[in-house]
Amino acid sequence: MSRRVVITGLGAITPVGNDVDSFWQSIVAGKSGIAEVKQLDVSNYPSRIGGEVKNFDPESIVIKKNVKRYDRFSLFAMAAAREAWNDANLTDNHEYKLKMLGCILGVGIGGLFTLEDNLQNLIKGGPRKVSPFLIPAMISNLGPGNIAIDLGLKGVNYTITSACTSGTHAIGEAFRMIKDGLQDLIVTGGAEAAITQLGLGGFGKMRALSTRNDEPQKASRPFDKDRDGFVIGEGAGALVLEELEAAKARGAKIYAEVVGYGFSCDAYHITAPVEGGEGAIDCMEMAIKNSGLNKEQISYINAHGTSTPINDPSESKAIRAVFKDYADKGLMVSSTKSMTGHLLGAAGGVEGVVMAKSLQTSIAPPTINLENPDEGCDLDYIPNTAREVSIEAAMSNSFGFGGTNASVIFKNYV
Repeated sequence: MSRRVVITGLGAITPVGNDVDSFWQSIVAGKSGIAEVKQLDVSNYPSRIGGEVKNFDPESIVIKKNVKRYDRFSLFAMAAAREAWNDANLTDNHEYKLKMLGCILGVGIGGLFTLEDNLQNLIKGGPRKVSPFLIPAMISNLGPGNIAIDLGLKGVNYTITSACTSGTHAIGEAFRMIKDGLQDLIVTGGAEAAITQLGLGGFGKMRALSTRNDEPQKASRPFDKDRDGFVIGEGAGALVLEELEAAKARGAKIYAEVVGYGFSCDAYHITAPVEGGEGAIDCMEMAIKNSGLNKEQISYINAHGTSTPINDPSESKAIRAVFKDYADKGLMVSSTKSMTGHLLGAAGGVEGVVMAKSLQTSIAPPTINLENPDEGCDLDYIPNTAREVSIEAAMSNSFGFGGTNASVIFKNYV
């Protein structure tokens, strides 16, 4: 069995907007969500900036007395999933069997806030001060678990944890399950909330983070020669993937069709991509072959584009190796991490929302802060200003620690 899979709902909690409409308006406008971190004291950290979610009200998701039962990443996940569910008009408008409705979510790290708070409680007061909600709040699979409880999804339910590739792997695996007839509808995407003492401290100790603390909005600058590392972000992106005929039967609006998925592993280094980009090349090639499209039908690539010295030229070289002459003849590439920062396990989910909106609106989002492209960064990165342009199909790339890679391809539904 091979069925067509479409996107019928979107949800977003991000550094530049807490719903899809405000998020997309900010992305199109080239608005940065990067600022000095406010949710913890960062005065002694080398990197003091991040893409924080602003004005998020957890009591809009769960009642006040229950907020303490959830980690921040789980609340983000539930909020984005609920928006996507409502956007898909599923609240009172489906005849699906609940066992054919599932959730696959990408989460790179999980409940760091909860872990850190309870470790401090343990040190200060012993085991009696550890919360009974520690484990269910902290573990990553309670991201999709809480979504399932909230929405009544009794089918597949698990977390994919593959570092910065988690959200894109989740979309790809959800696509495969629906295509193969194992599920009819899956809420997917990614969630993360790692702007914590350990998150900021750990990535900072690796020297992976930008230290442009005096100009936070200019700190995330993929492909620019003055980039000095990525900016950590947080949030969630959710997509409702659904079997085409059932979506049509219930009159669902369709943003785009999911047509391709590729994956690979560099098997090379714990953090660095393999020289020459072999894994990224294989991953993109697999997604294109799986989609049945010609390479020239892919108008736009939402790049992994982290703003790190190693990733940006490596990914650019891999894209050029895959698309060859077409890389100079109409292929557009951009990194929306220039505005949101890097949302780690949530990145692929949020960037999946970007792709769906790009196809729906015929707007390719920009790479902001791109003033002087670095050597080896020689593609059309849509510098600084969004572009109104016909987009037939779009690819999203995600590459993670451990050499894990994933690409998904969406196209206009016709």
